[in-house]
Amino acid sequence: MTNLSSGQVARMRLVSQGLVDPLPTAAEAARWLTCTQGQDYPGSTVSLALRSVGRSTAAVREAYDAGSIVRSWPMRGTLFAVAAEDLGWILDLTAGQTLKASERRREELGLDPGMLDRAQTVALHALAGPGLTRSGLLAQFTQEGLSVDEGRGYHLIFFLALRGVLCFGPTEGREQRIVLATEWIASGEAAGRMRDRTPRRKLDREDGVRELLWRYLRSHGPATVEDFCWWSKIGKTQARAALADLGPNLLSADVDGREHWMSPDLPDRHAERTRATAAPILLPGFDEIVLGYQDRSAVLTRDEEALVVPGRNGVFKGTVLHRGHAVGTWKKSTRRGQPVEVTAFGELPGPVAKAAPRLSAALPV
Repeated sequence: MTNLSSGQVARMRLVSQGLVDPLPTAAEAARWLTCTQGQDYPGSTVSLALRSVGRSTAAVREAYDAGSIVRSWPMRGTLFAVAAEDLGWILDLTAGQTLKASERRREELGLDPGMLDRAQTVALHALAGPGLTRSGLLAQFTQEGLSVDEGRGYHLIFFLALRGVLCFGPTEGREQRIVLATEWIASGEAAGRMRDRTPRRKLDREDGVRELLWRYLRSHGPATVEDFCWWSKIGKTQARAALADLGPNLLSADVDGREHWMSPDLPDRHAERTRATAAPILLPGFDEIVLGYQDRSAVLTRDEEALVVPGRNGVFKGTVLHRGHAVGTWKKSTRRGQPVEVTAFGELPGPVAKAAPRLSAALPV
């Protein structure tokens, strides 16, 4: 077991997450991360663009339109961007727990089993073919006598997504259409005839947990088992069993007395790109560098996190990173000739202040 500092962890994660050496396409970036925080659709589009060679948000939208990636609630009751072929097996692992956790809220809203079945029948009919925007589907629910007020509409869509009935697919303007997952996500022979689509995978639970853990640690490492369990909501017992199977294929490191895991090639990849990991970078709010871990201390102190999420309202500001650690937040400027406004946590490091104009100009569009 090797020893790493928190600073080394922060910089190595830039490599493992594809922010230093981007993936060839947006679809491959989504597939590499497995699940990319996606409740902020524009922000998650930028996150994927930053991790792909073209750095193009248009290319991310094209991947949605091609059916290569979709958005749904595969984990934690949170929207994520995910490779289309991965959605089914991840839902098989996680949806049951999320449905159980949200059962009380559905009862409070009066969404009984009969109403949920009616909503599914409406969705199966209304979404066949090209699908509908969110407002269009809610209008169909209303027309069929299903109340969408007080969050009921959201919970109907959420429930049906967890059941694997629907997902967010192709783009329409600044939003996505909701489509039938079984139609949109190709399977079998159909996948071979459709550009950029891969057959839906089927994994049993043991294999699924092992696959999810392996993909998390190779794309988010160095990270702890506790990070993975928080990220996925997979129980520690199952995660530890999977880790025992994966152990020979992983590298462990001690970070302040806590065992972290990563792909065995990560130290060498980081050594080759050490200079690149020192460069300043702008990340959108809700980026996986911040939200992909239970322990965020490598990128943010507790005091700094309070400035990224003011009032702990669940809304994350975009962050400015230097050497992998956040040194401030940023937002688009309303002033002419000044693309972004940076709010430093303290004194802004010289390299960051000098690079700010170039960084803002280089943001994916």
